[in-house]
Amino acid sequence: MAGAIPAEWIKNWEKGGKNEFLQLCRTLSENKSHDNVGFRDIQQVLYELACHVVRGNLKHDQASNVLGDVIEFREDMPSILADVFCILDIETSCLEEKSKRDNFTQLVLACLYLVSDTVLKERLDPETLESLGLIKQSQQFNQKSVKIKTKLFYKQQKFNLLREENEGYAKLIAELGQDLSGNITSDLILENIKSLIGCFNLDPNRVLDIILEVYECRPEYDDFFVPLIESYMYMCEPQTLCHILGFKFKFYQDPSGETPPSLYRVAAVLLQHNLIDLEDLYVHLLPGDNAIIEEHKREIVEAKQIVRKLTMVVLSSEKTEEKEKEKEKEEEKTEKPPDNQKLGLLEALLKIGDWQHAQSIMDQMPPFYATSHKPIAIALCQLVHVTIEPLYRRVGVPKGAKGSPISSLPNKRAPKQADSFEDLRKEVFNMLCYLGPHLSHDPILFAKVVRLGKAFMKEVGTTKKFISDRMVKFQSDGSKQEDKEKMEILFSCLLSITDQVLLPSLSLMDCNACMSEELWGMFKTFPYQYRYRLYGQWKNETYNSHPLLVKVKAQTIDRAKYIMKRLTKENVKPSGRQIGKLSHSNPTILFDYILSQIQKYDNLITPVVDSLKYLTSLNYDVLAYCIIEALANPEKERMKHDDTTISSWLQSLASFCGAVFRKYPIELAGLLQYVANQLKAGKSFDLLILKEVVQKMAGIEITEEMTMEQLEAMTGGEQLKAEGGYFGQIRNTKKSSQRLKDALLDHDLALPLCLLMAQQRNGVIFQEGGEKHLKLVGKLYDQCHDTLVQFGGFLASNLSTEDYIKRVPSIDVLCNEFHTPHDAAFFLSRPMYAHHISSKYDELKKAEKGNKQQHKVHKYITSCELVMAPVHDAVISLHLPKVWDDISPQFYATFWSLTMYDLAVPHSSYDREVNKLKVQMKAIDDNQEMPPNKKKKEKERCTALQDKLLEEEKKQLEHVQRVLQRLKLEKDNWLLAKSTKNETITKFLQLCIFPRCIFSAIDAVYCAHFVELVHQQKTPNFSTLLCYDRVFSDIIYTVASCTENEASRYGRFLCCMLETVTRWHSDRVIYEKECGNYPGFLTILRATGFDGGNKADQLDYENFRHVVHKWHYKLTKASVHCLETGEYTHIRNILIVLTKILPWYPKVLNLGQALERRVHKICQEEKEKRPDLYALAMGYSGQLKSRKPFMIPENEFHHKDPPARNAIAATVQNGPGGAGMPTSLTINTAKLEESPAEETEKLKEKSQGAVKVINKAVNTTPKVTTSNGNSASNSKIIKEKDDKEKSGKEKDKEKKEKIPAATPEMKALGKDGKDKPKEERVNKDDKAREIKEKTPKSDKEKEKAKKEEKASKEEKSKTVVTTVESKSAAEKEREKEPSREKDVAKDMKSKEITKGGEKIPVAGSLKSPVPRSETSESEREQKRRKVDTHSSPSHSSTVKDNLNELKDSSAKHYINHTTPTLSKSKEREVDKKDLDKSRERSREREKKEEKDRKDRKRDHSNSDREVPQDSAKRRKEENGTTGSSKHSKSESPSDSPRSNEKEKEKSKSKSSGKEKGDSIKAEKMEKSSSGSKKESRHDKEKTEKKEKRESAGGKEEKKHHKSSDKHR
Repeated sequence: MAGAIPAEWIKNWEKGGKNEFLQLCRTLSENKSHDNVGFRDIQQVLYELACHVVRGNLKHDQASNVLGDVIEFREDMPSILADVFCILDIETSCLEEKSKRDNFTQLVLACLYLVSDTVLKERLDPETLESLGLIKQSQQFNQKSVKIKTKLFYKQQKFNLLREENEGYAKLIAELGQDLSGNITSDLILENIKSLIGCFNLDPNRVLDIILEVYECRPEYDDFFVPLIESYMYMCEPQTLCHILGFKFKFYQDPSGETPPSLYRVAAVLLQHNLIDLEDLYVHLLPGDNAIIEEHKREIVEAKQIVRKLTMVVLSSEKTEEKEKEKEKEEEKTEKPPDNQKLGLLEALLKIGDWQHAQSIMDQMPPFYATSHKPIAIALCQLVHVTIEPLYRRVGVPKGAKGSPISSLPNKRAPKQADSFEDLRKEVFNMLCYLGPHLSHDPILFAKVVRLGKAFMKEVGTTKKFISDRMVKFQSDGSKQEDKEKMEILFSCLLSITDQVLLPSLSLMDCNACMSEELWGMFKTFPYQYRYRLYGQWKNETYNSHPLLVKVKAQTIDRAKYIMKRLTKENVKPSGRQIGKLSHSNPTILFDYILSQIQKYDNLITPVVDSLKYLTSLNYDVLAYCIIEALANPEKERMKHDDTTISSWLQSLASFCGAVFRKYPIELAGLLQYVANQLKAGKSFDLLILKEVVQKMAGIEITEEMTMEQLEAMTGGEQLKAEGGYFGQIRNTKKSSQRLKDALLDHDLALPLCLLMAQQRNGVIFQEGGEKHLKLVGKLYDQCHDTLVQFGGFLASNLSTEDYIKRVPSIDVLCNEFHTPHDAAFFLSRPMYAHHISSKYDELKKAEKGNKQQHKVHKYITSCELVMAPVHDAVISLHLPKVWDDISPQFYATFWSLTMYDLAVPHSSYDREVNKLKVQMKAIDDNQEMPPNKKKKEKERCTALQDKLLEEEKKQLEHVQRVLQRLKLEKDNWLLAKSTKNETITKFLQLCIFPRCIFSAIDAVYCAHFVELVHQQKTPNFSTLLCYDRVFSDIIYTVASCTENEASRYGRFLCCMLETVTRWHSDRVIYEKECGNYPGFLTILRATGFDGGNKADQLDYENFRHVVHKWHYKLTKASVHCLETGEYTHIRNILIVLTKILPWYPKVLNLGQALERRVHKICQEEKEKRPDLYALAMGYSGQLKSRKPFMIPENEFHHKDPPARNAIAATVQNGPGGAGMPTSLTINTAKLEESPAEETEKLKEKSQGAVKVINKAVNTTPKVTTSNGNSASNSKIIKEKDDKEKSGKEKDKEKKEKIPAATPEMKALGKDGKDKPKEERVNKDDKAREIKEKTPKSDKEKEKAKKEEKASKEEKSKTVVTTVESKSAAEKEREKEPSREKDVAKDMKSKEITKGGEKIPVAGSLKSPVPRSETSESEREQKRRKVDTHSSPSHSSTVKDNLNELKDSSAKHYINHTTPTLSKSKEREVDKKDLDKSRERSREREKKEEKDRKDRKRDHSNSDREVPQDSAKRRKEENGTTGSSKHSKSESPSDSPRSNEKEKEKSKSKSSGKEKGDSIKAEKMEKSSSGSKKESRHDKEKTEKKEKRESAGGKEEKKHHKSSDKHR
């Protein structure tokens, strides 16, 4: 006993013992791990302490104090202390030492405040209690306790106050419990019961209670007990039964009580037989309705909390542990539901089939609260099973399925079983609605309901017909009308059931793929509008309506996140399976999340598409809906923040769409209709989707990045297109393209989509484009256009002839009724014509079996006429009647209805693909690893492909020959040229070439080929020269008005045109063969009907080269202008065009260098500002550098040095301004110069005179050559004219004819010559004009004038010398005296003449009295300075002129000086060479002139006539009358026709004046040629300058007027 408390503690109690003791007690009470041990130790310690007190070692007050502290250590400490006292009580009562007993008593008394009286009374002896004063007398206490025990355990209750006898109850139970199977009836038993009650004085209520108890135990005897109770109730008060039941239920309402099912059943049966009222019984049941509503709300809140926790970002592992704990708690909660008597009764009611009462109980509760309890849901499902059984057996059981029949309920009051769909509406649909999502507990019933739905849709008749008729009223008898209405009601009920029951139940099922497929069986009979409506409800409404579904949604998203985080290309299969599993039940939620991820990360597209292979059909359909919903999301911006590009989320979705629709059999109708609706609403963003879908499903790509090889392949047959035309290998698109076609045809979307796209192209600009960035508008326009081309291509290659013809209306209807743009209308109709012609041709071939080629061609032409005749008539309404004066409807229709396939066979493409296949086959042979059977298969495939390609090539070759044959016959009626050839070309370009060349890349190539074809066919009234000239002359407006892709196509067109021109330019033999004797290269265009066979009227090879140089120069001028505008569109488009035409342009070195400088400048300027332009410019710059080695100097490109022989003759013939023109120029240089551009150029030339003089050293010479090239032929022409002329009048007439017809082309060519020696020409022009303006002078005067003119030429060559010499000085001066530049500029400004409120810069430098060398220097300085601001294209001064002209014409009168761009040293060398040449030239000229003077006198009158022609034209130009030969320069090609008419009038009115002028000029020329060189040139220079100044003033004013007007 001594072990617990050492003796030292007791001795030193106050010092430390007490604390040690407390410490010990504390440690013992804290040690709770071993409860019993701790308890015993504490008892031991307290016992020892008490013993020390009993022995007297410790005072009782010390002990009671310490115990007061200890008592707090444990809750049960008082009880432990009482135990200790109890033991000590027994021990001390046996001891003889009284002192110890006293010590004990004192201790207990001291501790009374620690232990309660009751505990002590319970534990201590009565005597001790008495001595402690807790009881008065121990004896009384003992007696009292005995009494209480007797009362508790032995006494019986009193019974039978009513004098009942137990025997009566025994007999009653025996009576009710007997075997009831015999003839015993309830009436018989009732009589017995009555007698028992009477005999044994039984309480009737108690008897009723016992009857109910027995009935509970014998539930199978409903037929016995129910009538018994019913009869018995006549003897009781009506409420009695209800109260008794209520008491029974009350008995079980203990928290731990559980109401037995038998009681529920009895109550249910009594309710069903109306023996009690539900309202009466309901009040006796627990829990109350309020408690139920509270519980329901709590469930919703809990569900939301779970969702919140699931969506929270969990960072640490602790949180996951917490989550697990919470989950466990929730599970515990769900395991112990309190007893709900209302639900128990409800279950019983459902089991016995009392639907009415069950329904009214459910109505008292929150929706779906009852069925959320599984037993109730299962009971209700069972009831539905029973109710639908007969109907399901009749219509719902699939073929071959046995099924297990369900027996009907035994009681007759159960709902009537359904035999027809109408019966379903009465009860079953209602029951299902109460079930809601909890149908998920019974998948079998789910399947049955779905099958009934399927059967119903079948019975309704072909679903779609029914749906389409839904709104149509039957006109027949009323019964049919009624049936129809019934069907409609049933259909809407079915949709409601699907929405409220089937889909939510599917969400709660655990990945049941079979159910999903079963449901799809019914869904696919609904039109997609209904399906999508259901999916929308399912996704956005259903999940929020039930706590369970809220949880399921959160768990699905959680799981989806888990899967998507781990999805990569490598684990597509396992992830795909997980996605599949998850999607069976909750596809909408899953896909919504997946799509949101795809929109953010487009690299997920491929793995996601691959992982969707485990989806069910229903899921694919839901995916289509989710995609459409994501696309239509109104909160998402369709543009990026910069507003210039389509948002990446939209691009990702579109790409995903294409991939997923191609790979899986998803219905497309909804998506296509969505795109159509967006287009109807004027929104074209979503065309991106259509583009992707068509590209992926049909393998039809639309890309501007095609190589020329691919483009060539695209002009072949379908097989060649597939093999060589596309970037990707197009494989296995047959099925997917068939699906796409079916979707379009079934829903009649093919034509509407085409028309909507065609209309939307302009809608993009005029409706959508208002607020948007120009770049974005261009992108959308391109997207719209490309999709139209792609979609049209798809229809053309996939629709049968009948389908196509049935759907596409005639061209006039398309254009006039549907307002389809003409290019799009023909694009859509073209395949129809081709189909139609080929089918007619086949018919005719079958009709007659003639196999000769000739017969075949004849039949082909006949079939073409049959098909195209109505088209020719229809086309007339598309344009004004005036149009058909120049081109025939037949030509127009032919142009628009043919394609590249019809014009040429791409032999090289076919060969390329066949060779590829041969290489492939060889590789297969060489491959040792490939198994033999695979080798065989692959080789067979390659051979089959090869045969197909060769067959296709042969077929196309025959076809092309037939087409060319047809064109040969047609061509004479093509161009009517009732006005002028110029006008014809205008119409041709305006209505045919320009709209079509930017339609698609193949159309661009087609346009170029067609022009060449029309030329090769020797088509009457078609001037090839004029056509090419108009195309190349000024491309600025066309380029500036293109979108990005159009620019690319326009570039291709120019590239093909340049290719042809370059081929002719490259070799005289080719030129002679392909152009030499062709009417397209006639330079004198006589009255119609005259055949241009005369060699002299043809443009010869050398002059053609000049013309080509002019075209190259024009292209440079336009390019430089565009690059210098600073406009985004101009710069981007010209860079795109230049990149496309790089193979053929620039060819001339100086033009290339000019371009290179401009592009380099763009690179520098745009690097920071507009990175996309910078990238384009850098790309082009690099390619341009790589082409540099292939560029050639100008003198190699066209012959520049003139043999002196006939130089002057040529110039005379060409008249002033014709300086370097070949024959063609002779014919009408003036006309060539009609375009305002040229006039402005001339102004600038003058203003830059000196510089040009220098440049002329480089550039003039070629022009002289030009003239030289054809001088001989010129003289021939003059001779011919001599022979022909009979009188002055006749000549006049000839001229009049010539002028209108010839001019256009001549203009075309002339531009070339003009552009170079313009200055010379200008000088001559001015003189000529002055002379003409004055009254005719005497012959001597004329001679003098001629001499002066000749002298001026020589002077010019001298000035060239002086300028070159002074060049180095000038360069020095440039550094020293910037002031001089200013002077010159001022000088020029001072010379501006104001006319009509406009300032017109006069050719300042030429007119200034400053010696030429000086002016040229200062101007050169100015030019140099301005290189940076308005930089010039190249050494060729003409380019500068054009730039300047452009600037002038926009009425910003800068006098623009641009520098020669060669390095100074090079400049000097070039200049020296040129000086030498010019000296030689002047000497040769003098000799020649003397020789030819006599000839000239002979030809005097001829040349007279020609010169004035030119000048007359010049005057016209000044007055702005002459028509521009440039399509693009005049705002619209329609300008030129007018001007042409004016030209004719003018030429007539001025003819008489001209004759006079001519003779004067001719004489002057003679004089000047023979005049001595000795005359003081300096004086002459001055006089010339004055004359020029006077004449140029007026001339420039007029020009300026014209150009500025144009620009306005």
